[in-house]
Amino acid sequence: MDVTLSVIKADIGGYVGHSESHPDVIAEGQECMLKAKKNGPLIDYHVTKCGDDLELIMTHSLGIDNKKIHKLAWDTFVNCTKVAKKLKLHGAGQDLLSDSFSGNVKGMGPGVAEMEINERGAESVIIFMADKTSSGAWNMPLYKMFADPFNTIGLVIAENMHKGFAFEVHDVKGHKKVTFECPDEIYDMLVLIGAPSRYMVKAVYSRLSGDIAAISSTQKLALIAGRYVGKDDPVCIVRCQGEFPAVGEVVEPFAAPIFVEGWMRGSHMGPLMPTSVADSVPTRFDGPPRVIALGFQLAEGKLIGPRDMFADISYDLARQKANEMADLMRRHGPFEPHRLPLDEMEYTTMPQVMKKLEKRFKTL
Repeated sequence: MDVTLSVIKADIGGYVGHSESHPDVIAEGQECMLKAKKNGPLIDYHVTKCGDDLELIMTHSLGIDNKKIHKLAWDTFVNCTKVAKKLKLHGAGQDLLSDSFSGNVKGMGPGVAEMEINERGAESVIIFMADKTSSGAWNMPLYKMFADPFNTIGLVIAENMHKGFAFEVHDVKGHKKVTFECPDEIYDMLVLIGAPSRYMVKAVYSRLSGDIAAISSTQKLALIAGRYVGKDDPVCIVRCQGEFPAVGEVVEPFAAPIFVEGWMRGSHMGPLMPTSVADSVPTRFDGPPRVIALGFQLAEGKLIGPRDMFADISYDLARQKANEMADLMRRHGPFEPHRLPLDEMEYTTMPQVMKKLEKRFKTL
């Protein structure tokens, strides 16, 4: 059975500040999705939150970039924004960068990850959702899942994975893309994806079958809006088992926290902390950045689940390490490497400060 899995998210109001999603907003999202399931076009749905982001997980048979699905997501975000404004939530509707829908939510603010698949006999998927970080946050985890044998032993001992995976990498500032065949081109790929503010892993494909293995959102809000309006808070869908990494291999990269862009005012480096959905409430300095993982089995398009993958106590040490890393970075205050480099500050107050000072600079 051909099924499309669409994950579309937006920050449409925080409670309190940027730390949480209000229950009434989530309830409104669920009501909108329930109507769409009863009346079409959805097969199934799940509504959740990560921090102050509303996450819509949908299955249908209309393919990716479908106008009906994107319009449904947009209308849901608009209705939820009305609730957020009534409650005077912080930043109500901040990810909706347009007043009207234009056929596709891409480029309008919300983050999007979609894949169309032929549902297998056992179709396991994990959906990762992050808050207070940027789209490039998935680069290292996806590399580890699909190209690092120290993380994914299946690359070595599973015959159907031994050929490796192809990575589609997007240059989000140059508006170009390139595909790397791994493991052959790992070193070339690392030159680019090691700079996650510009080069981002968009998709991963099996080199054995050509089937899609993972897809991520690569929308950068600052590039869309031309100013800082909030962090990207990306989503990512990963298929598991069979010719893809096992569930345990897919979640393993998050057992060791990494530094990512985002945190307070989207202008700092901080540890990506894996948490349960309930604990995805970034409060300390509006952080540290959070990532949640919901696991589903697909059955004729029905979402069997979710399982809250990071509610596992074996991630307690990762959370402890992330808090220690947060302490380390906070000591730097407004200094790099806690604050982002200047070229990543161009959408904050930096341009105004430089303009004010330009006549005071003297030639050496």
